[in-house]
Amino acid sequence: MARPLNTIALLGATGSIGSSTLDVVARHPDRFRIGALTANGRVDALLALCARFRPDTAVVADPAAYPALRDGLADLGLSTRALAGPAALDEVATDPVNGTVVAAIVGAAGMASTLAAARAGKRLLLANKESVVLAGDLLVRAAREGGATLLPVDSEHNAIFQCLPADGSRQGVRRLLLTASGGPFRGRDRAALAAVTPDQACAHPNWSMGRKISVDSATLMNKGLEVIEARHLFGLPPERIEVVVHPQSVIHSLVDYIDGSVLAQLGNPDMRTALAHGLAWPERIDSGVAPLDLAALARFDFEPPDLETFPCLSLAYRALEAGGGAPAVLNAANEVAVSAFLQGKLGFLDIPDLVQACLDAHPGGPADSLEDLLETDAAARRLAGEMIARMRRQ
Repeated sequence: MARPLNTIALLGATGSIGSSTLDVVARHPDRFRIGALTANGRVDALLALCARFRPDTAVVADPAAYPALRDGLADLGLSTRALAGPAALDEVATDPVNGTVVAAIVGAAGMASTLAAARAGKRLLLANKESVVLAGDLLVRAAREGGATLLPVDSEHNAIFQCLPADGSRQGVRRLLLTASGGPFRGRDRAALAAVTPDQACAHPNWSMGRKISVDSATLMNKGLEVIEARHLFGLPPERIEVVVHPQSVIHSLVDYIDGSVLAQLGNPDMRTALAHGLAWPERIDSGVAPLDLAALARFDFEPPDLETFPCLSLAYRALEAGGGAPAVLNAANEVAVSAFLQGKLGFLDIPDLVQACLDAHPGGPADSLEDLLETDAAARRLAGEMIARMRRQ
């Protein structure tokens, strides 16, 4: 059996991050093995991955999908153990066999297992931004007390991680610059966005991502959540974390130093770069990403974000400044709003309006424990749902 550090629990295996992680793992069979694969309810997709990677354990978060997973594994003749439910996610996240945990479950559903992995002292690759947005202070504290290593694999935070001093200090850092592509609607005004469809919002110009995160990119909420993440991961105040629109998506983020130096991490827009960096850190391994051809790019463009057309970014700064449970309200309201938009129940411009209304109506509450945050999350979701129902009746 491989060394524990190289045995991986992949939480959220059937999503885009999971697919990219497994592509990197498959390129290095002598270095990595899969200890656990999890999915929400896509049993057929999970079974196909189990047939290929033969993990010790497979988990479906939805208990109703357990019989299909159990029987499917038996039909494949695999010895893979089948589990189901939130407790099973925590179990594989803390299993001593799995030295590395890739937290790629989308949304608040991934928060508990991510915290469990941190408390268990894992090498934790963070692709679940909601865990940091909702419970950043708790997560950083859990990692410190448990001896975990937090390695961000969002392309922007991974870029900042690579550009910061290797000793982990912030000495001489003036500000962090998170780059944003601007999404598919960059350059349009609000009037032009009133009738956009979910498919248009999900047509990202540079990245291949899931539908929820693609909509977040189109509204700039994705960048707002990343600002909140950066505050927790790197310990700088909000006024020293800025966003700049860079439509080519080649410079993934930058660190500005007080001596006038600006360090940037560049690469083709492919999540496998950040995932390979996190899986092998502090070493470098082949990710399968093509080398960057600077001559072919010819130019880099930068511009400030349009906060009037895309107010979600300002709302994220507002929630970060408010602190406490306000980021949990922001995230929950946004998840509900995006889901409603993707189902055709809300317009694109209704997303920031709903998030703002929820922030206005809900102060956020305490953030001293996971229970507090989950209560705030649930209350904000109920509030957002009620507001959507009223909007649809009007």
